Amino acid sequence: MAGRVLSRQELIRRRRRSGFVGRRSEQMAFQEALRQAPEEATQFLFHIHGPGGVGKSTLARQLENAAREAGAITAYVDESVAGPIEVMESVSTQLAVQGAPSKEFDKILAAYRQRRHEADSGLAEAETAADSLTSASSPPPSPSSMVVSQIGLAGLGLIPGVGAFTGVVDASHVAAGADRLKAVLSARLRSHEDVRLVLSPLQALTPVFLRALADAARSRPWIVLTFDTYERASPLLDTWLRDILVSDRYGELPANVMLLLAGQSRLDLRRWSDWLDLVTDLPLEVFTEDEARYLLAAKGVTDESVVELVLKLSKGLPVLVSMLAEARLTDPAEVGDPSGTAVERFLKWETDPARRAAALACALPLEVDEDVCRAAVNDEETAGELFDWLRSLPFVSDHAGHCLYHDVVRNAMLRLQRNQSPERWREQHTRLAGAYQLRRREIEGRTGSDEANWDDECWRAARVHETYHHLCADTRAALPEALGELVSAYRHGLTTLRHWVDVVARAGEDTETTATTEAGQRLRAALNEPDPPIAALTVLLSHTILGSPSRALAYALRGRQHRKAKRYAQATADYDRAIELGLAGDLAHYGRGLVHLDACQYQEALADFTRAIEADPANPANLTQRAWTHTVLGEHEDALDDYDEALALKPDSGLALTMRGTTHQTLGNRLRAMADFDQALALDPGDTWALVSRGLAHHAMERYAEAIADFDQALAIDPGDTWALVSRGLAHHAMERYAEAIADFDQALAIDPDYVFALSSRGLAHHAMERYAEAIADFDQALAIDPDYVFALSSRGLAHHAMERYAEAIADFDQVLAIDPGDTWALGNRGLAHRAMERYAEAIADFDQALAIDPDYAFALGGRALTQRLLGHCDASVADYTRLIEIAPDSASFLAGRANIHRLEGRYAAALADLNRALRANPDYGYALTLRGLVYRLTGRYGAALAAIPVTLVVLAR
Repeated sequence: MAGRVLSRQELIRRRRRSGFVGRRSEQMAFQEALRQAPEEATQFLFHIHGPGGVGKSTLARQLENAAREAGAITAYVDESVAGPIEVMESVSTQLAVQGAPSKEFDKILAAYRQRRHEADSGLAEAETAADSLTSASSPPPSPSSMVVSQIGLAGLGLIPGVGAFTGVVDASHVAAGADRLKAVLSARLRSHEDVRLVLSPLQALTPVFLRALADAARSRPWIVLTFDTYERASPLLDTWLRDILVSDRYGELPANVMLLLAGQSRLDLRRWSDWLDLVTDLPLEVFTEDEARYLLAAKGVTDESVVELVLKLSKGLPVLVSMLAEARLTDPAEVGDPSGTAVERFLKWETDPARRAAALACALPLEVDEDVCRAAVNDEETAGELFDWLRSLPFVSDHAGHCLYHDVVRNAMLRLQRNQSPERWREQHTRLAGAYQLRRREIEGRTGSDEANWDDECWRAARVHETYHHLCADTRAALPEALGELVSAYRHGLTTLRHWVDVVARAGEDTETTATTEAGQRLRAALNEPDPPIAALTVLLSHTILGSPSRALAYALRGRQHRKAKRYAQATADYDRAIELGLAGDLAHYGRGLVHLDACQYQEALADFTRAIEADPANPANLTQRAWTHTVLGEHEDALDDYDEALALKPDSGLALTMRGTTHQTLGNRLRAMADFDQALALDPGDTWALVSRGLAHHAMERYAEAIADFDQALAIDPGDTWALVSRGLAHHAMERYAEAIADFDQALAIDPDYVFALSSRGLAHHAMERYAEAIADFDQALAIDPDYVFALSSRGLAHHAMERYAEAIADFDQVLAIDPGDTWALGNRGLAHRAMERYAEAIADFDQALAIDPDYAFALGGRALTQRLLGHCDASVADYTRLIEIAPDSASFLAGRANIHRLEGRYAAALADLNRALRANPDYGYALTLRGLVYRLTGRYGAALAAIPVTLVVLAR
């Protein structure tokens, strides 16, 4: 770096100012890494670890200073951060102070905070929806998802007859699956990108953060990120740190970024075992005698009797050696009686009673700023001066405006004060609790709601410190409320709960009270279980002192977690208990309604959503969810009423507009459906769900080019949207562009190889190209994933039929009917297979069974009509065709079918009447033209027969 060359004297003065002596080998290893070029450096991840009091934080700070003096940008975080997002925010702020701001990161972080706040009231329900995305037992999804199974495939033209795919596709298998999660969030957010930001903040924020580091790294030799007290932060940071360091999940980490971790524990082998070769291990132990003597000598403590006493007293613990060395002791008498308390010894050289009292009083809070110092010392006038003095003490470290005592020193001071005067201990903690309470209430005056309070970081900090001091002052009285706050903390998020649990555990350790200590220990252990929320909530519910409102909330939150894990019986039981304890509205009835919906208990779901609406009629999400349930039940008019009401409350809800549009589409209200989709897209042109839904509506109207344009637009926004890819593939199929259809299905399967609907759709495209072996391979693959997937079974049956493997086709349709005996489409196709094998009686039985279920099922009527003709049952065949014509009076094919029976029976006038009527409906129907020419010949009208030949040939040649 450019600049003046430092003199040796200046370097010595800097060294003396640092006051740091010892740990020379660790410093040398770190400084050697700083001297290397980043692309050649083999040491870029340092891990300092060792027991409390050995100087980890001090060494970490010294190495950070060394990096800064070497021209590096540095950032420091400790256990006060609540997770990766807070780490990125803190680091970005520190980089900006050092001349490397990132407007891009600041912008996306601000957007995340705002969108998270907007979504917060619905996030609890949104989280419960996430697990339904791939659940085989999920309820049928929204109408737009069902449209792809019904109108999308109906346009393929692969199946003869009317309503070819009715009943074939189970909507719960076909739908894209993300409907409900997007639904809840879209009701509160403005755009598709906002939903993605809230759902996957690390995926959105981390790449931008890495770009910010890269920008900063261009102007400096190194960026050094220090993570202190890492043993407390590691559960939240390990996976994220590992991913940004060794994987490309979020992008590239600049080569000149160095990480420095400092904590008591070794790295977790479950996360780091494959990468330990990258870690430069710096284990710290207590000072050897030589190191302790070196430190004492450097501080001017050379009297051998003093040195011997310090060695005996400190047992080599660096923080204690350092404290005694700072006193510049020259006489053993100044050290004091070795049997005395550590606090009395270490404050012996401070003669000012006010300072001694302040050092003790300020050890009570977990962290100290000037305001907290004022409350601790209870002296307005001298608090500022005392706080400045406090920051100079060797066992106090400065952390961005507030101070932390070293744990070893603080623990000794707490024990001393608790034992000396329990009454003063209670008074001081009560006063500190009051100070934090005042700070909290000032914030509440600005936020205005409990939800906004929990979103406010300063409010949470004030509240958790207030709780800590109440627990220290009177555990018995404060513990029930503290446990209730833990439930509320989890409602805000698992990260918040972890921080609250740590504080409660610290209160137990600092007071040495059995109840609080055990509560903290059990909760810490629960948070290390495979399912931390369930384990922690179960521990909280085991406390008989937990109040009823908090107990009800805990049951509801645990029910939500059980639902996410598809443990529906446990979820229902928990929601039942919550409701019995008086909880209502979103968390109770709405949550239980989602459980019922997942379990396909639709009437029960409807009842719960209705109760949720009664408890909170102004919440559009409740109405939207009930509308969806009406849709699942086929009660489309009732669904429209609820959508209308939800939109009256929130006219800009893209979710409600899109879902109402799909309901209109189901009812055949195409113009209204299009209007809703257009309005949703006017609100958010990037709403891929609305785009795909509109595309499916275009598909149903056979406007395939417009459909593909919508799917293309959705995929330009989200190239990984498998639903859009498959929908575009279906449109390409409908246009007989089979190669393009297969390319779309291939792309979807590259993203999700187990997407059975994409596999089955590709199989149909292969079928259309007469690639039957490839089609069957696709259906087989789908069925290996889901053996009861009706769409794949039915489609494989069709492929077997096309290959004249009728027995195998019948076996496939048998399997479909074992799953759903009322599947009329499978019955009809099994009848066709029986007829192809000349098993006419079995064929008639299948068609009869289908028509017993649906007397107007044209596919089965047509199949039976032809089978009756083959059996010579002409009257029965005419009766079936007559019924078909009643259903579809202008169907040229049905009229021609009846005409042919009349011809066979010699009823030529009736035959000609049907054929003339068919040709009025479709003048270019070649079969009817040919058959009419034959009837002309049979009736001796040779001139008419000859005249018909040219017209017929022209039509047939087209």
